[in-house]
Amino acid sequence: MKNHPKERRRVAILRSDEIRDMNIDEMKAKLMELRSELARERAVIASGGSLENPGRVRELKHSIARLLTIIKETQKKGGARTSAGSM
Repeated sequence: MKNHPKERRRVAILRSDEIRDMNIDEMKAKLMELRSELARERAVIASGGSLENPGRVRELKHSIARLLTIIKETQKKGGARTSAGSM
């Protein structure tokens, strides 16, 4: 089956199963990393520069949302995978 010419396959920066394999501390570190990368991309846009990959901003936002969702799910379950106890 052929893909529609306008249809593009998106590759997630961070997949859900990769996130679920992390502990809370690793998730928070990755969240900070992604947020700082998104801030850099937005700064380039604001300064009038051109992005190497404009779709990267959208993927960063999706990955941040995915990460936050899984962090919240983990906290609701009781945070069984935390490495340093409570947050």
